[in-house]
Amino acid sequence: MPWWFFRRHSRNTARTATSAQPSSGWHLGEVALPRLQGSRRYLQEQPYALPKDLGEANRLDFQHYILRAILHGNYLAPIQQPRRILDVGCGTGQWAFELAQQFPQAEVIGLDLELVKASASPPPNYRFVQGDILHGLPFDNDSFDFVHQRLLVLAIPLAAWPSAVRELARITAPGGWVELVESSTGMQDFMPSGPATQELWRLGGQLVSLRGLDSDGIVMRSLGDYLEQAGLGNIRYQLIEAPLGTWGGRIGSLLALDLREIGKAMSAPIAARFGTPEQEVFELIQQAEKEWNQYKTRFRFAVAYGQKPVRP
Repeated sequence: MPWWFFRRHSRNTARTATSAQPSSGWHLGEVALPRLQGSRRYLQEQPYALPKDLGEANRLDFQHYILRAILHGNYLAPIQQPRRILDVGCGTGQWAFELAQQFPQAEVIGLDLELVKASASPPPNYRFVQGDILHGLPFDNDSFDFVHQRLLVLAIPLAAWPSAVRELARITAPGGWVELVESSTGMQDFMPSGPATQELWRLGGQLVSLRGLDSDGIVMRSLGDYLEQAGLGNIRYQLIEAPLGTWGGRIGSLLALDLREIGKAMSAPIAARFGTPEQEVFELIQQAEKEWNQYKTRFRFAVAYGQKPVRP
């Protein structure tokens, strides 16, 4: 039951099992993507819309450096000297590795569905924990000074977001911070755009909607609300526009390459679900790249962070 959140027993507070509302439009097995779609590996039992394989691991590392450049750092929250840091949906672990090096006195944990890429020499204060936020996090209340989560809009169903953020707040220590980073899935945040871009976004939006995921940019716009609903304070929300395409220099070129790879990764599922030849999807991607330069397209990200109140 992938949409149920199970509140785990804590030494501090006894909690009974509660559930999030099931996401509409997607249920296990309804959109049956095989584990191997061509040369790519997908998770059939999860709503996650992108592959889980070496190619995706390489893209995630590449994406990390793009985001770090766009944000001028790895985080925006005003953290000081955290003792414990958690990265939810850590991917390859690169963000967490860098935080472990920046804060050698802290214990840094990366959590994901599976170990994406084993590191020969992870920082000594880093460790990986396998887990799924859709089933609740395997940590006690008030465990971390800084909880970070980014770019899970294609992994967490829209209806599950409020409960997911409450779970992040639960494990955050009083005075600690939760930071969320997301990109938009709405066409209105991909502007100005041409016809190929709009068609590509329409096909991708239909696919993620069938899996209960956000296709309209709702999550990105609601990050601050989710933090407030979870009981956090001192909330800050920042909308960030980045150039897309070679017209935008190095950042624009790198971001275009990243989105091109995401489009290619979703081409096989789009073809399997809607009967659109995969070659047509590739051609749309190529045409969309030309449009990004022609229209000087910009793409939006949002960062929101909030602080857990200190108990009187």
